[in-house]
Amino acid sequence: MYKIIDGRKISSEIKLEITAEVNILRATGKRVPHLAAILIGHEGSAETYVALKVKDCNEVGFNSTLLRFENDISEAELLAKISELNSDNDIDSFIVQLPLPDHISENKVIEAIDPKKDADGFHPVNIGKMVIGLPGYLPATPFGIVELIKRYRIETSGKNCVVIGRSNIVGRPVSILLSRKGMDATVTVVHSRSNNVKDIVGNADIIIAAIGSPAYVTAEMVRDGAVVIDVGTTRLVSSETKSGYKLVGDVDFVNVAPKCSYITPVPGGVGPMTRVSLLRNTLIAAKKK
Repeated sequence: MYKIIDGRKISSEIKLEITAEVNILRATGKRVPHLAAILIGHEGSAETYVALKVKDCNEVGFNSTLLRFENDISEAELLAKISELNSDNDIDSFIVQLPLPDHISENKVIEAIDPKKDADGFHPVNIGKMVIGLPGYLPATPFGIVELIKRYRIETSGKNCVVIGRSNIVGRPVSILLSRKGMDATVTVVHSRSNNVKDIVGNADIIIAAIGSPAYVTAEMVRDGAVVIDVGTTRLVSSETKSGYKLVGDVDFVNVAPKCSYITPVPGGVGPMTRVSLLRNTLIAAKKK
């Protein structure tokens, strides 16, 4: 029988740990951490995600600031606002919620963020530190995935791990983290141009599905006893929910789960861990100051 990797449960445990540290900061007269977020436009999933981040901050005792802009904000205006946040000593870290409007360069925005305030861990300086094993802010979703694996005591040393997807936000960084000393997995990355994906995934002890394609991973692709981490969060129209939408993952959960030793659900798996990783990065930033 498979076991559910419960991201909500683990993130709640980590929030309690963070809250205890915030209470110590407050008791010793130090300033509590402050996380800011920039949200552009009114896309539904982004709105929901940022609202949850604000809620998370309240739960652990952080200060939070949400800065809203319309889709017609210019790239220059956004870069100026990022510069303001970089210089604001009251802000420990911040995020710019992705995706951005087409007229704004995602790379320019990421590179404009002060690496010391990079809650998402996307800045090239922090990615570089991760690659060579120096302390820095880790990308939030990969950080959360690795923490789930550690807290469920899933063995990674010498295991065959296949990452499906090569994005700079999830696929590439999680492949690096899993292959670093201490995790010691043998990692293969497959993507839209890979050949024999079914055969490669079928040999995996651990599968990280992060390709953004609903139900891409089917039961015939998964070996018995595999660990499956589903990073996918595609929002589909649904008549079954009040919102009219439902989140679905990259894994055909109903048919894949019976073959697994461990599997994450969607929602409730990786998502809460991404958000709590932002809190962890912000706490680290505040303590460094």
